[in-house]
Amino acid sequence: MRNIMVIDLRVLPVLFHLRHHALMCRLHLEHLDLLDAMIAKLDAQIEEMMVPFRVARDRLMSIPGLGPMAAAQALGEIGTTPQEFFATAAKLASWAGMCPGNHESAGKRRSGRRRHGNQHLQPVLVEAAWSAVRHPGYLRSLYHRHVMKNGGYRSQVAKKKAIVTVAHAIIDIIWHVLATGTPYHELGEDYFIARKDPDKEAQRLIAKLEALGHKVTVEPLVA
Repeated sequence: MRNIMVIDLRVLPVLFHLRHHALMCRLHLEHLDLLDAMIAKLDAQIEEMMVPFRVARDRLMSIPGLGPMAAAQALGEIGTTPQEFFATAAKLASWAGMCPGNHESAGKRRSGRRRHGNQHLQPVLVEAAWSAVRHPGYLRSLYHRHVMKNGGYRSQVAKKKAIVTVAHAIIDIIWHVLATGTPYHELGEDYFIARKDPDKEAQRLIAKLEALGHKVTVEPLVA
């Protein structure tokens, strides 16, 4: 007597549903493999095209936040000799759209939005800025300084303004690196602290404490 397998008809929709999802997963994975292959081909072509500009790209990669692709994109937009087209780093930053607007009337500033600029270069600079502020150095110190100046880390607006300031600093550095032919020189995370006048900073802190109702007596430190 043969064994007869009985299938509950209520299970069939579930089986078909699972089979459909398995097919969709295979198709998505095949699509991802295809995209990876396309990206690899494009990366190889970019590397081939960057051979004449490899020295300039390597110099740009000395700037925190700029990897091989970001450096290549920057070169593709501004070239290897930006000083021929932009007399100063400030002019390049303005062309790139990394300078804040300056709309004033009767002494009142109406808008601080960035000017429209190169729509291909702007995202690269902003992404590079976010990458740069994750590592110790001058650019992270600059970011922290401007975040605190604009409202602190709880303010999303303050962080966005600060990252634009860092992106502006990066395009400024790019101009100098390409114009001088020298790699980026790290100023250090203590740059802003080191450049302060000790006496003026002491007076500022004393005044701040006195404003809070404290009496301050300053004595020289005995070695």
